[in-house]
Amino acid sequence: MIVQPKVKGFMCTTAHPAGCKAAVQNQIDYVKAQPKTEGPKKVLIIGASMGYGLASRIAATYSCGADTIGVIFDKPGKEKRTASAGWYNTAAFEEIATADGYYAKSVNGDANAREIKDQVIELIRKDWGKADLVIYSVAAPRRKAPDGVTYRSVLKTIGQPYTNQTIDLMTNEISEVTIDPATPEEVQATVKVMGGEDWKLWIQAMKEADVLAEGAKTVAYSYIGPELTHPIYYDGSIGQAKQDLYQTADDMNGNMDGVEAYVSVNKAVVTQSSAAIPIVPLYISLLFKIMKEKNLHEGCIEQMYRMFHDRLCRDQVVTDGNRLIRMDDYEMEAEVQQAVMDLWNQVSQDNIKEIGDVDGYWQDFYEIFGFHIDDVDYDKDVDIQGKIPSME
Repeated sequence: MIVQPKVKGFMCTTAHPAGCKAAVQNQIDYVKAQPKTEGPKKVLIIGASMGYGLASRIAATYSCGADTIGVIFDKPGKEKRTASAGWYNTAAFEEIATADGYYAKSVNGDANAREIKDQVIELIRKDWGKADLVIYSVAAPRRKAPDGVTYRSVLKTIGQPYTNQTIDLMTNEISEVTIDPATPEEVQATVKVMGGEDWKLWIQAMKEADVLAEGAKTVAYSYIGPELTHPIYYDGSIGQAKQDLYQTADDMNGNMDGVEAYVSVNKAVVTQSSAAIPIVPLYISLLFKIMKEKNLHEGCIEQMYRMFHDRLCRDQVVTDGNRLIRMDDYEMEAEVQQAVMDLWNQVSQDNIKEIGDVDGYWQDFYEIFGFHIDDVDYDKDVDIQGKIPSME
């Protein structure tokens, strides 16, 4: 089947298996070229098929020499429908890592479900005995909690609406957008989905099953961002969920013997989630322009390698005063933020292509789904089934 990108809004409904494999190989090659890291050897990544989770898996394997188990929630290909990009990424990673002599297995299912937790725990017990690092990188719009209720998150402000400019990246049209405030019930639901409850349930289940090594670390991922986006993120409904995430890390670190829990605050990157947030794509396109000019730009793999090598795998984990691992340090430099704001105040539909990195934004977007990758023949027939070795 010949596969081409089909983009609707902020989603691409197709993915390219050869392109995804090439993108995974590029990330692996990047880490192979860096100095090795003395770090964990048995790593569970919950949410391992894309973005920061996939990059974490690659960094753990090829920098630390770790065996990995990845929890994914992806769809295989059908006769005329491609698999999800995460499926192809996982198939590629397992194939390459196994050929390179590493243990790499994956479990496909809803990470929120107790049966998936039990399945992973049994796999760890059988194959490893214990895990020494757990990465929690789940990004989902809804969650079925242990109480049986399915909660849905919202991207809204709290208290007052917020109006600012945004961009339609399909047309480069810049317009005003207003985000309405969330109800208390919507805030609570967002905390249920995007807060720390499920992360803690994973660690508790693993602790009770005795599959966590003494002194094991666990890291979840977050984003803070600039003051520009605070009303819809840091101070909004999602921000409340992230505050719950930070509190969960503190609770686990203080109350679970033998477990160190951290949150890593990462840089803004192009993801399916960020593409859907009003204001953020415009901010990212301006941010990328500045950070590339200053030679500070990083994607997921550069950040995750740096997190493992420079922050997490030290005698003492490198954090700020709030015990957060700040991988957004380059983004949040005062000079960078001032330059972005200077552009924000002058951007228009006429100059966005000149002062923003719209092309870079689209390149990253297409690469998520395995398109626009160098040396991939997109006119060639490909097998869209994309088998994952450990699931055969």
